[in-house]
Amino acid sequence: MKTRLIAALGLAASIALGALPASAQTTLKWAHVYETSEPFHTESVWAAEEIAKRTEGRYKIDVFPASQLGKEADLNQGLTLGTVDIIISGSSFQAREYPPIGVTYYPYIFRNADHLIAYAKSDVFKRLAAGYEEASGHHIAAVSYYGARHVTSNKPVTSCADMAGLKIRVPDVPAYLAMPRACGANTAPIAFAEVYLALQNGTVEAQENPLTTIEAKKFYEVQKNIALTGHIVDHLNTVISGTLWGQLSDADKATFTEVMQEASARTAKIIVERENGLVQTFKDRGVAVTEVDKADFEKNVVEKTPLEGLGYVKADYDEIRAVQ
Repeated sequence: MKTRLIAALGLAASIALGALPASAQTTLKWAHVYETSEPFHTESVWAAEEIAKRTEGRYKIDVFPASQLGKEADLNQGLTLGTVDIIISGSSFQAREYPPIGVTYYPYIFRNADHLIAYAKSDVFKRLAAGYEEASGHHIAAVSYYGARHVTSNKPVTSCADMAGLKIRVPDVPAYLAMPRACGANTAPIAFAEVYLALQNGTVEAQENPLTTIEAKKFYEVQKNIALTGHIVDHLNTVISGTLWGQLSDADKATFTEVMQEASARTAKIIVERENGLVQTFKDRGVAVTEVDKADFEKNVVEKTPLEGLGYVKADYDEIRAVQ
């Protein structure tokens, strides 16, 4: 009788413990390097709250903006180290694990925001994302439009030749370096969080980012020229650590994916609306905003920094260009 009672109690305890994870709350860390005013943060907060609602509170996600948990390289490493669970990051960092995915930063590969968004739903994206997941273990759940990248500088830039000798901050990534180097600029890799100070103290004379980032990071305060080069139609990935992704049930995977993709769509809408009005906003602030001959820039890039030399696959490039 005593033996049976102990066994029964043990079985009850096992059942109770087995049921615990389904009702217990799991706290997760979601991190990025962007300002709290930017949609990459506001929509991440929305997504965190929405996931909590749709999972009946089983997941509590804390969002850490503005490099609070480290620079972008740190955050990508954190996915593997277990210091973060979800990050927003550019494909240039995912390309460190799986180089082919970096082709999406090759200058002028995307026509506009609509083309980028269509790519995020395409078979070529699914293939590249799967390659990254196999190489890293981490899962790309969504792609957000970041904006078309333009050059800000101390002097006016109207052509590729105007960039010759210009000391410009560019992320140390082959595709980012392609256009400035094709135009003869001197590139300098400076952490994103340190760009404003570097421009202010003259460490560099120029930088390149979308209009929304130029606004959010207040680069217009220390740079009075914007050249609308539009050389990269940029994007960010919402990446879930392999550890977390592997622990999620199929239902929770579907919920996380659905919410994160909704958040990326909300982000894109905000970015496009802001971009449309910022040219005039900058002009009103006394910043010189200049249209450039993009064909001139693209011609120099193709001739002087061909994508094969950067380690990218021409077939991937052609497939992305063909996305409608």
